[in-house]
Amino acid sequence: MLIQNAAQFAEQHGADVKLIDLRNVPMPLYDGDLEEKKGVPDSARYLRRLMCEHHGLLLSCPEYNSAITAVLKNAIDWVSRPVPGEPPLAAFTGKTVSLLATSPGALGGLRTLVSVRTILGNLGMIVLPKQFALPNARQAFDADGTLVDEAARKQVSDVSGQLVSFTSRLVRQAG
Repeated sequence: MLIQNAAQFAEQHGADVKLIDLRNVPMPLYDGDLEEKKGVPDSARYLRRLMCEHHGLLLSCPEYNSAITAVLKNAIDWVSRPVPGEPPLAAFTGKTVSLLATSPGALGGLRTLVSVRTILGNLGMIVLPKQFALPNARQAFDADGTLVDEAARKQVSDVSGQLVSFTSRLVRQAG
C-alpha cells in the first residue's frame, strides 16, 4: 500500500509511473549454475528491460528480520547479470532511486534501507538522500489503502517529488 500511495504522489509530481509488484514477476533463486544451464529467466529479462526503459525508481522495501527481503535481493541479483552487447549493470548505472520502507514495528523498516542503499549504490545507482520509513504499518492505512496520517502523506509526497525533480533535471541535462 505504501508504494501505491507513493506512485500516486509521483504521478502528481509529473512522473510517468509503471507500478511493479515483484510477486507478479517470479524468478527462481539466483544460482550461477542454473544461469549457465538455462540462461537468465524471462521474468528477470522483463524486469531488466523495464528498469532500462526508466530513468528512476521509487522502491518500497519491506523489512524481514532487520534486513532486505530475499525476493528483492534475488531480483537485483538476476537483473544485474551481464547481457552481451550492453554495458555492465545497464539497468542500474546512473539511474536515480528513492527509498521507502514499512513494517509493523516501531522502526518502520528503517534498518533495511541501510542495506538497500548500500547494494544499489554499489551497482551504480544514484540513491537520493531523502527516504521514509513508515512504522506501525497495520494501523497506517485506511480501508482504501490511503495513508491516514497527514505527516506521513507529506513525507511520502516529498520523497516522490525529490525523485521526480532530480530525475527530470538529469534527463534534461543529458538530453
